[in-house]
Amino acid sequence: MGRHIPAHSASGSGKAAEPAILASAATGIVDYIERLGGDIDTIFGNSGISPDMAGSTTLKLRLADFCTLFEQAAQRTGFENFGLWFGNQFQPRDLGLWGYAAISAPTLGSALETLVGLFGYHQEQSSMVLAQETSGLVQLEYQIEVPDIIDRRQDAELSLGMFLNVIRETCGSSWTPEEVHFEHPRTMDSYDHVRAFGAPVYFSQPTNALLFRSEILNRRMPAHDLKLMALMQNCLEQLSHLDRGPVKMIDRVRSTVRSRLAAGYPSLESVARDMHVSPGAIQRDLAQGGTSFKELVETTRRELAMRYLGQRHLPVSEISFLLGYSELSAFSRAVRRWTGTSPTKVRETLHAR
Repeated sequence: MGRHIPAHSASGSGKAAEPAILASAATGIVDYIERLGGDIDTIFGNSGISPDMAGSTTLKLRLADFCTLFEQAAQRTGFENFGLWFGNQFQPRDLGLWGYAAISAPTLGSALETLVGLFGYHQEQSSMVLAQETSGLVQLEYQIEVPDIIDRRQDAELSLGMFLNVIRETCGSSWTPEEVHFEHPRTMDSYDHVRAFGAPVYFSQPTNALLFRSEILNRRMPAHDLKLMALMQNCLEQLSHLDRGPVKMIDRVRSTVRSRLAAGYPSLESVARDMHVSPGAIQRDLAQGGTSFKELVETTRRELAMRYLGQRHLPVSEISFLLGYSELSAFSRAVRRWTGTSPTKVRETLHAR
């Protein structure tokens, strides 16, 4: 593997025995099966999933069941390349919170980094990496890391199709990568894969990946909306806590502060109003935890600043906006207070790691 560009490899932290995926990844599968003449009850029944769960924004499916669903769909419809063509027509917005977070990014580079950075909230015990190859090409890699899930060809093919359409969101429907890699062996009808991606396809590779030229990373996303991106990210993070028991007050405050930052510095009163608690209750709880509202906002801004500065395609001026600073100079002073140096120097240091 070549030099990594600033993006996060994301592995979910759910229970090892029951890794999950958000059901939005199956949006539209019922209609797709029906168009191919498949038996919905049989396919879903053999997968252990109820048809009405497919496409839900907030429900989670067992990752093993999700993979079985698409393997069953391919087998029962007699359409070997079911996952390939399902993914090819799958639009980024159909991915729900994760998809909207990506297409709301300012550039394609930051959109892909957002996909990678938030991937663990969407799908557990899997990896997604954005890397610069020694050949000069950028490689967007994807792989399930659960050894017990053996049959996952359909998942790999639909996933790369989904990622292809995120890139086509800004590059146009005719855009094609330089190469496509799949970890599974060559299929019976591999010409379909070349036709679907418009590029050479290689099988039995170490991972599943799209390879493309780096110059497209600077292209602007047509639907960029930093406030929406921050909101979707916050929703994903909150959703990840739903099955972990009661969320602590301090975590609720941090999430609410984060969701309001793009609109400017959040006041204690506005955060309390969003949380439906009194300002005094927030202050008492934070004091018991050894902090204050002002310190919590400062900490949240600092943590996000370090994360955003690690994304080379996210302009410093837009990071300043995302963190609620009215002027770039104010953000620069804050970074210097935290680190002793400028945002540009911090970014250089993060990229050098």
